Amino acid sequence: MKLKDKVAIVTGGASGIGRATAILFAREGAAVVVADIDAAGAASAAEEIVASGGRAVPVTADVSDDDDCARIVATATDTFGHLHVLFNNAGIIRRADALGITVAEWDLVMAVNVRSVFLMCRHAIPAMTSGGAIVNTGSGWGLKGGGNALSYCASKAAVVNMTRALAIDHAKAGIRVNSVNPGDTDTPMLREEARQLSEKWTAFAADAADRPMGRAGSPDEIARAVLFLASEDASYITGSALVVDGGGLA
Repeated sequence: MKLKDKVAIVTGGASGIGRATAILFAREGAAVVVADIDAAGAASAAEEIVASGGRAVPVTADVSDDDDCARIVATATDTFGHLHVLFNNAGIIRRADALGITVAEWDLVMAVNVRSVFLMCRHAIPAMTSGGAIVNTGSGWGLKGGGNALSYCASKAAVVNMTRALAIDHAKAGIRVNSVNPGDTDTPMLREEARQLSEKWTAFAADAADRPMGRAGSPDEIARAVLFLASEDASYITGSALVVDGGGLA
């Protein structure tokens, strides 16, 4: 029970890494606010947690909207009394280079992937009155470049360095801030990438597995890394970028 009696927010909690992490957090003792723009998915994740004996509430929200971010945090404190953990996981991708991406798509990626981290931290940090842990989802492509993913690479690099700045600013308040940086993980977003690139899933999946461990990651494997960073097991870790990618970046 690594998060016993803790209260956590997971954004992008309807599917993939977010859903796996919300379920794991609850299994480890946390009360969880599952936030996502996908109302049905957020409700489903929360229902699965409650059915297993955990505590969870869903919130339908657009994390690029300031009022919605404030409402997510208020739901946590009003429902469960405190806030200890924030997992900024919501994200999108548009697979295109500088000539192929539209200005509107660029702005959307930056709003969902970067602005949301700022907004959620802006509202969550004052609520972490007894300290806490923030984990932001970066990417291997936040630490190195990738093809046909300009806006995504830029956004995730921003998340990684924003994480470091947040860690410096709020360490004295007892708040640790780290990023988890997955490689290709078998999630709905990975399949969406194949669709955007008009590639067959079998070929795309084989390319994703081209790393030393010979396979893509699973959402549960990333969730366990997030749990580590959110728990007291990582009590002396802040400002770090933890790579979880089967050796791909190496």
